[in-house]
Amino acid sequence: MDRKPSSPMAPAFMVSAPGKAIVFGEHAAVFGQPAVAAAISLRSYLLVTTLSKSRRTVTLNFRDIGLHHAWMIDALPWADFQRASKKKFYYSHVESLDPDLLDAVAPHAEAVSTHLPENQRKMHVLSATAFLYLFLSLGSPQSPGFVYTLRSTIPIGAGLGSSASICVCLSAALLLQIRTLAGPHPDQPAGEAAVQIERINRWAFVGELCIHGDPSGVDNTVSARGKAVLFHKNTSGPPAVTPLVDFPKLRLLLVDTRQPRSTAMQVAKVRRRREDHPATVDLVLGAIGQLTHAALALFSSAASEVEGPPDSDVVDRLGTLMRVNHGLLDALGVSHPRLERVRELVDASGIGWTKLTGAGGGGCAIVLLRPAVSPEDVEKLDAKLSAEGFQKYETILGADGVGVLWPAVFRDGPRGAGKGEEIDQETFESADGARGIEQLVGVGAREDREGWKFWTRDELRR
Repeated sequence: MDRKPSSPMAPAFMVSAPGKAIVFGEHAAVFGQPAVAAAISLRSYLLVTTLSKSRRTVTLNFRDIGLHHAWMIDALPWADFQRASKKKFYYSHVESLDPDLLDAVAPHAEAVSTHLPENQRKMHVLSATAFLYLFLSLGSPQSPGFVYTLRSTIPIGAGLGSSASICVCLSAALLLQIRTLAGPHPDQPAGEAAVQIERINRWAFVGELCIHGDPSGVDNTVSARGKAVLFHKNTSGPPAVTPLVDFPKLRLLLVDTRQPRSTAMQVAKVRRRREDHPATVDLVLGAIGQLTHAALALFSSAASEVEGPPDSDVVDRLGTLMRVNHGLLDALGVSHPRLERVRELVDASGIGWTKLTGAGGGGCAIVLLRPAVSPEDVEKLDAKLSAEGFQKYETILGADGVGVLWPAVFRDGPRGAGKGEEIDQETFESADGARGIEQLVGVGAREDREGWKFWTRDELRR
């Protein structure tokens, strides 16, 4: 089936997808207990710029990690990807990578960032591998040149799904370019939107395979769909991933301890403890599973509120469950003095409840805020966190999934001024850090202007 090439000099457009945080159930999920992962309002943003016909290059510009590389389109291994026995159509369900196609991509990915030390270059090569595998799978040798510029407000390497968010952006952008996605638009049938979200999700998983080798698929699913999912590992076959359509939007602080950690080491630590003390550790894991089930009922209750934020009693009970979940994870040995210090500072401030998120041993903590917390209270805590080297982010739990700004223009100026604002590559690249990105193009930050649109299934309509 021939793909439709993109129109030369098509308008620049932008795609965005959220990161994720595990709210309940980490580590216990490895041993068959359920876990809840939710989208956060920290996001990746991808600006796609079409070049003139004479410029036969495709450029990946990932400014936040210093990756900038251009490939000649005609020099890429199109023949390998277009052989009938290997070619994957845009609607294909790809569950594993083709080793021959990986071999074909490898020398082109290895050409990036050759000036960097190998340990720094590794992330660049993996990013380039995912990009090229997707571009060659979904693109066409007749396509004009493009520049794909990535920016992110998600801390990288902190267990918040930054790579999955990027893969969702790339998948959605490429599928839009070959015109296999319609919308999103307000009158789009719910079934069509669901199919398109899943199409984006499947190809994002291919990108995750390139980067991680054996991903669970949870991160890209949360990023594509938004809100939250219930994850349940199966003894055989892929995990069960169920959308939580009643998940409410909750105010959250995310605190990066800036303490490096290894997910594999933390998982191995829990496994060893279970081997040494099976009865005791299984009780702890089972208790975490019971907490997750209790939280599911509360999420549904919180989402049932007609208007405004969830009831304070519901939030209080969720916070208590989070605190207990953290204590059980600490009992498994996966907390860290830096995580405990965050908890101490939050407890002393009285503004919310804290637990580690992800593998532990460092990384990030999440803080569920009490409904009545004022900006001044948050600022006071921020000053204390900053003084001890922590990085705080204010975010929303249960955020929207993949969205599109097409073209890359915010229509209707502020307060009905009638003048739109175009986002070009230079402006996008020059945005200063996460705050600058959010102010320039942030989802939810430009509510005074017409802009971002999302694929929304019927059961997710707000």
